[in-house]
Amino acid sequence: MQRRAQRDGQFDQREQRDERARRAGGLNRLLAATVAVPVMLIAAGCSSDSGSDSGSGSGDPTQGAAAAGSTDSASSAAPTVQAAAYKTLPEACAVVSKKTLTELVPKGANAGKKGTSGDTGERASCSWSSLANNGVKGSQFRWLNVSLLRFESDPTTGDGESQAKTYYAKQVKDAQAVAGAKNTKATPAAGTGDEATLVRYDLKKAEGAFRQQTVVARVENVVVTLDYNGAGLAGDKTPTADTLTKAAEKAAKEAVATVRSANGAGGGGSSDSGSDPAPSASPSSPAKTKPSASSSAAPSTAPSASASEAAAAAPKASASAKS
Repeated sequence: MQRRAQRDGQFDQREQRDERARRAGGLNRLLAATVAVPVMLIAAGCSSDSGSDSGSGSGDPTQGAAAAGSTDSASSAAPTVQAAAYKTLPEACAVVSKKTLTELVPKGANAGKKGTSGDTGERASCSWSSLANNGVKGSQFRWLNVSLLRFESDPTTGDGESQAKTYYAKQVKDAQAVAGAKNTKATPAAGTGDEATLVRYDLKKAEGAFRQQTVVARVENVVVTLDYNGAGLAGDKTPTADTLTKAAEKAAKEAVATVRSANGAGGGGSSDSGSDPAPSASPSSPAKTKPSASSSAAPSTAPSASASEAAAAAPKASASAKS
């Protein structure tokens, strides 16, 4: 009986161990399954994110590059300047009416000499000379020159109007610094362009006493420089400064009006002109920002015996100052 009881006890112990082992195995499987589910979910999420990133990565570099290129292009674009108001110049020998020319240079109204220029849409000039012989009383000499200079807007040098203002100031200063000039006087020339200055002075030469009048006017991006001088030669009376000033101012106003007309900004010439100055049809081109060298030489000291010689002797102010 005792051995039977021992066997039964041993059997019960084995049954308990087996039961515990089965329970432990089931619990382990349950735990393993519980852990496997989140791992699978995480793996699936990573796979999905990886696919999304991969997809976006294949498109974003192009879009990013395009956006960067657009930004770089905008930042590297050249600076813009205001466009020049006037795009062309009129024919220089037609900026003053025939009637006014007859008054200023009576013996040379029909003999205007056009200056040389590589581009008449950028710069132009014309001059006239007159020698009226009064016999034993002497002769009266007159010389007129009109110079036109147009400035084009440029990102490097600035807008055309600002360049014209700078050149205008330089021309006025140069007109007051002529060697040997006496009684120099500068006054505003009212009603002539956007701004204008009249400079006048006396210059004594071997041929006689010359009286010089220079009108510098600016209209938008164009500078007009008009030189007019006169002298009584071989004993003739010297013309008065006031008479020459009035004539020079009249011619300058006509020249400015003609520049405006050539660019569709008002009538050209004065109302009492004998013939309307005709604008030039030459197309405009980018202007050089610096004026050319003087188109007129220093006055000669040789005696005047003809109109051409008198013209050489006259104290011709520079039509365009040296840059």
